[in-house]
Amino acid sequence: MARKVHRVPYRLDAMGIKRLPHKEIVVILRGADGLIMRGGRTLLAKVLKGSRERRVLEIGLDQSPVYGYYRHLRLDDITARIDWTILNGYLHVEYDYRLPLLVFTDRGWEIERETFAAELLQGFYRLLEGGPGPYDMSYLKERNRGMILRLLDMVEATGDRRLIPLLEVWEAVDYKKVRMRIRQVIIALERSGAGEPLAGAAPGGA
Repeated sequence: MARKVHRVPYRLDAMGIKRLPHKEIVVILRGADGLIMRGGRTLLAKVLKGSRERRVLEIGLDQSPVYGYYRHLRLDDITARIDWTILNGYLHVEYDYRLPLLVFTDRGWEIERETFAAELLQGFYRLLEGGPGPYDMSYLKERNRGMILRLLDMVEATGDRRLIPLLEVWEAVDYKKVRMRIRQVIIALERSGAGEPLAGAAPGGA
């Protein structure tokens, strides 16, 4: 007879919060990205608080771009905001054996995919600012495919030919389907003739 699993219980409580600004929803989802199916509400709250707790540091969650965003709030108030995103369909809790862990809903992932892709695009411009290379683009290889394709759409939309050297290095190291899309974007940028990013696509814009 299989042993009964005693799941760690949890209770969602938004503490009367009726709505959250979109910016805060984006921040919570961005923080959650680093602990999907390996951490829960409490760990996410500590990341957003800026905790120096051992678990946060061990798995590098202090490197999150939203680490410490809510440092001015109590943990209970941060958790209430996280619970609001769960109750309103941006995050979901799933059990992995005993532990309740966070996952994205389709609605939440759609927002996070856009946020992360835009963040990676800004990273391209930071690479360019650092000089003519050599560039290491291997950090993109194991990323979520849908997010990578969205990033390539954003790159194409800039019309900025300065990004072509990065794309050529990336094309050499990624998988076939991604390489095909990278090649399409390179061709589109070559045809655009633009040497500067289009309005709204300049470095620093999110």
